[in-house]
Amino acid sequence: MSIHLEGLPVVVIGAGPVGLAAAAHLHDRGLPFTVLEAGDGPAAAVRQWGHVRLFSPWRYNIDRTAGRLLQDAGWVEPDLDILPTGEQLATDYLQPLADLSELKPHIRYGTRVVAVTRFGLDRVRTTGRETAPFLIRLSTGEDLLARAVIDASGTWATPNVLGASGIPAHGETDVAALLDHALPNVLGADRDRFAGRRTLVVGAGHSAANTLLSLADLAEQEQGTSISWAIRATSPARTYGGEAADALPARGALGTRLREHVEAGRIHLVTGFSVHSLTLLPNGGVEVSDGSRTIEVDQVVAATGFRPDHTIVSELRLDLDPIMGSTRALAPLIDPNEHSCGTVPPHGVDELAHPEPNFYAIGVKSYGRAPTFLMATGYEQARSVVAALAGDWAAARDVQLDLPETGVCNSNPVIGDDTIADSGGCCATAAAEPVTISTGRGLATGISGGLLTAPLALVDVSTNTQASDGCRGS
Repeated sequence: MSIHLEGLPVVVIGAGPVGLAAAAHLHDRGLPFTVLEAGDGPAAAVRQWGHVRLFSPWRYNIDRTAGRLLQDAGWVEPDLDILPTGEQLATDYLQPLADLSELKPHIRYGTRVVAVTRFGLDRVRTTGRETAPFLIRLSTGEDLLARAVIDASGTWATPNVLGASGIPAHGETDVAALLDHALPNVLGADRDRFAGRRTLVVGAGHSAANTLLSLADLAEQEQGTSISWAIRATSPARTYGGEAADALPARGALGTRLREHVEAGRIHLVTGFSVHSLTLLPNGGVEVSDGSRTIEVDQVVAATGFRPDHTIVSELRLDLDPIMGSTRALAPLIDPNEHSCGTVPPHGVDELAHPEPNFYAIGVKSYGRAPTFLMATGYEQARSVVAALAGDWAAARDVQLDLPETGVCNSNPVIGDDTIADSGGCCATAAAEPVTISTGRGLATGISGGLLTAPLALVDVSTNTQASDGCRGS
């Protein structure tokens, strides 16, 4: 049976910030579209970290086309220099965007995609592939057809494991009830799990730093709250950053606060620690081991990043970089050993293309395992891809991204301060003079430095015997 592509919609998977931006651009281009969202409303993943303040102010978190549609409907733009929380982003921008009459009829909630393929063709078949529609299968068994697919489903549901070798540590699944992933609401909804208890935070990124600072605040309020912090590196310098000399004052302030807590003994730092096993204890706690040292705690926070799940598109022809998990063309541009999120060069449809015509992953999922994603970058990806789908290749390849010279990756960590201009916070001086980031190349393998510079501690895997006199949380 032959099915013509004309008249079929572009299917967008995910109604988060970048997925809704794609929908706005598709409407603006006059292309039929359907947005499929697994959650019960827009920005379902964002709301799960709604208590966290974003690393960039409003001016970088609003897609231009989406903002114009909102303003045409009477929406009042927020103060562009304010750093919103995730909840404010969802409530004040994404919910109104999803509720626009131009978008709302085309968004389906509670709709989970389980597979994307070509109608009548598996991955091996070539003849007729470019003219065959996409077939999207839903968890209900319903099949939808599409002329193109934009996967903006993100990575929030697929965090990295704790195990240092990229697979779960021994016993990791057994302690799932005592294991939180990135950004638990320590001072809010999750408070009871941490108050008066011993917590280990594993990870060296900004998610780990923010959780550690929240735990330190909790420890001042709740007696008996103790904090341990484990990192693979031999030094916390990467997490502390440049402190007072940092080009980003906010990042420097965050590092300074964290270092002060560590030096004062309020946070117990364990370096060179790669998680090998986790064991439930008779007292209800968990013992975390690197093979030679152990840390006993009541709760573990795995702030170890995220990874993309391409399972649903396993019958499509993808060209993924073997290290980063992004497209092969994008990988060297986003390598975290060469770039921060503010220095990733502009990229669009050409860097996001796969051998499978008219399939694109955009947003944080497009970055694979790289943590250098910035929301504004995702918006430009959406604009470029939709322009290409509309046949406007000149616009699709005219990729531009205006960012502050120092980037906008890190927020002001001062509790309660949400303004970058008044506090000298994130990009306070640079934000007035945005520059267009020029094209550059990084090293996709990461061999030159960063996360891979400190070798993993090798342990004897022939025995499960653990040392009894290692480091312990207190």
